[in-house]
Amino acid sequence: MDHITFLVAVVIVTALAFDFTNGFHDTANAMATSIVTGALAPRTAVLISGVLNVVGAFLSTEVAKTVSGGIVDDTLVSPGMIFAGLVGAILWNLLTWLVGLPSSSSHALFGGLIGAVWVGAGSQGVNFEKVVEKVLVPAVASPVVAGVAALLATCLAYRLTDRLTDRARGDSVTKGFRIGQIASASLVSLAHGTNDAQKTMGVITLTLISAGALGHYAGPPLWVIASAGLAIGLGTYLGGRRIIRTMGKGLTEIQSPQGFAAETASTAVILTSAHLGFALSTTQVASGSVLGAGLGRRLAEVRWGVAGRMALAWVVTLPAAALVGDLAAAVAQNGGDLGTAVVALVGAALAASIVVVSRRNPVHAHNVNDAHEVSIRTEPPAKVGTAA
Repeated sequence: MDHITFLVAVVIVTALAFDFTNGFHDTANAMATSIVTGALAPRTAVLISGVLNVVGAFLSTEVAKTVSGGIVDDTLVSPGMIFAGLVGAILWNLLTWLVGLPSSSSHALFGGLIGAVWVGAGSQGVNFEKVVEKVLVPAVASPVVAGVAALLATCLAYRLTDRLTDRARGDSVTKGFRIGQIASASLVSLAHGTNDAQKTMGVITLTLISAGALGHYAGPPLWVIASAGLAIGLGTYLGGRRIIRTMGKGLTEIQSPQGFAAETASTAVILTSAHLGFALSTTQVASGSVLGAGLGRRLAEVRWGVAGRMALAWVVTLPAAALVGDLAAAVAQNGGDLGTAVVALVGAALAASIVVVSRRNPVHAHNVNDAHEVSIRTEPPAKVGTAA
């Protein structure tokens, strides 16, 4: 325990804070389509998703090893660099959550780390070959693969049921797919815990390695696995409805067969990638699946404007988080303990401001399916009984 300095403890707490934001940012990946089709009530959906995220965290550590010993050189990394990178990732997560944009928490984390390590250790601190192999290639391929799989599954589902024109039998089919969605959405939550919780495990493990508490290329200890799983599970349960609205209603109008197809495709892609150690974005996978499911149903409206804004956010996420991590690392490196304290205070102030702004136009269990756009009020809403 001598290696657990105050700074290391701060980094671990900050990593778990990022894990929490990852959870409420990515709830939509698993549950948006089940909520919008009525397969699950919003409160029930987030509870199931939160519990299964915790369970999923214990299934694998391959992605954690990619983060702790893959994309950056653990011999050149310091806890201060990791802290700076986490600040960049958390702020990007909160900003995109505020506007209801399903961006990648994973790429925010990688971007923040890469930017901070580049400033602190130079370009030799970043393993660009691993970044391309384990991050960028999956970022391009995974939503395409998931989208194609969901498109084919949706076409098959409607082909098998299109002869059931009788209303009663049609209702029976819808009910059957909704039941199937409960299982498929649960599997996505399990897969999300397996993939995304590992990224925080990897960051904490990297911190412990840089502080000398663990040997190089060590895997995450049990307490790291448990704490990361609980943090992402709690975040999943408490938040996510702003992005659920965009994911469930923004890309296309989802019916039960499409929701089942999208969730099944997402599960297959995420679990396969987690087994291979690919640190992909579950947000991109889920978005690709929803888009594919929309294309797979005849006459379904696909909102390409929303899809375009999401794609733009995916492209911007990694460099934007890297820039914030870069700036935070520069302040922390040049200012020592005082610089680190300044980064922490500024980051906390910005995060609190974003949360305050979000309360002006809340999205909750009762209005999550009302509209597909998330607007930001510049003034608090008028009280009941007063002029609007």
